[in-house]
Amino acid sequence: MKAIVYSRYGPPEVLHLSEVERPVPKDDEVLIKVHAVSINGADREGLIGRPLYARIGGLLRPGNPILGSDIAGRVELAGKDIREFGPGDEVFGEIPGYHGGFAEYACAPERTLRRKPAGLSFEQAAAIPQAGAIALRGIRVEGQVQPGQQVLINGAGGSAGSFAVQLAKLAGAEVTGVDHAGKLDFLRSLGADQVIDYTRQDFTKSGRQYDLILDVIAHRSAFAYRRALMPGGTYFAVGGSAATLFQILLLGPWIRRRTGKNIRLLMVSQNRKDLIAITELCEAGQIRPVIDRLYPLSEVPEAMRYVAGGDAKGKVVITVVNDNPK
Repeated sequence: MKAIVYSRYGPPEVLHLSEVERPVPKDDEVLIKVHAVSINGADREGLIGRPLYARIGGLLRPGNPILGSDIAGRVELAGKDIREFGPGDEVFGEIPGYHGGFAEYACAPERTLRRKPAGLSFEQAAAIPQAGAIALRGIRVEGQVQPGQQVLINGAGGSAGSFAVQLAKLAGAEVTGVDHAGKLDFLRSLGADQVIDYTRQDFTKSGRQYDLILDVIAHRSAFAYRRALMPGGTYFAVGGSAATLFQILLLGPWIRRRTGKNIRLLMVSQNRKDLIAITELCEAGQIRPVIDRLYPLSEVPEAMRYVAGGDAKGKVVITVVNDNPK
C-alpha cells in the first residue's frame, strides 16, 4: 500500500510517499480502507519532535514511520474478537498512539471507533475525533460552561478552537476568540462575540477577566493566566510550549489554593463516549466540522506546511484514493 512515511524528525520535507506493507489487524482490531484522514496538532508535534513529549515513542528518531490518527473509511477485515463492525461498514475515529493514518489502510480497535453517520461525508467524519473531543472536554464536560458566562478561546481559529467556539456559543456563553488578523472574520462566522488579534493585543493584559479560558497554544506564564481569570474561574491548557505546560503543572495547584482560580492542564484521552457525544451534535446540525482545505495523500507534506504556517481555518483533511488495493 501507499503511505506517507518519515525516518527522522524535521520539517515537512522529511515526509515522502512510499510503498509499505499493509498492516494486519490484531484480534481486537479492524483493518480500515482509509478514505480520509485529518491533520491535528499532534501530527505537527510528532513530525518535528517538539515539545519533548512528542518523542515518547522514539527519542532520537520516530518510533512509527507513519503519522496521522483521525481516520474515516470502510472496514476491510475484522479481528476475531470484533463484535460490532464487519467488512463494508463505514467507520471513523482515532488510532491509538496517534500514528498510522496517512496511508491507504490502517488498523484500529473497536473501542476508539464508531459508525459513520450517513449524513456526514468521510472528510467531515475524519475532521471530528481529536479536535472535537478536546473542545467537548474543555467546554462542556469539564468546563461545564453555563449561559451568560465569559469564555475565551486562545487559538480559536484552528482545529479544536473552531469546535470550541461553536460549543461555547451553543451553551449560551459570551465568547471571545483569539487568533491572528487573518482569522478574525472566520471566528465571527463561527459565532464569536468578540475577537482579538494576538499580534496586537495580549488578552492577559487587557484588564478583562473570564470564567473559562481554553488555550490550545499556551506560552505565557501561569501568573498571566491567573490575572485573566475571574474569581473561581478556570484555565485549561491543551497544548503549547513544554516550559509553560510544566509551569502550569507545577504551579497550578498552588495558585488554586491561594486564589481559588483553577489553572491546570486538560488531559483528553481517546474514548468512544466523547466521540459519540460530539458527533451527535454535528449530526443534529448544532455544530459543524469546518474544513478549510482538502489535499490528496501525495500532498501531505504541502498540507503540513500549510497547517504549520498558522493560516488554516478549522481542519485540513487528506483524501485517500484507493479503489484498487494491492
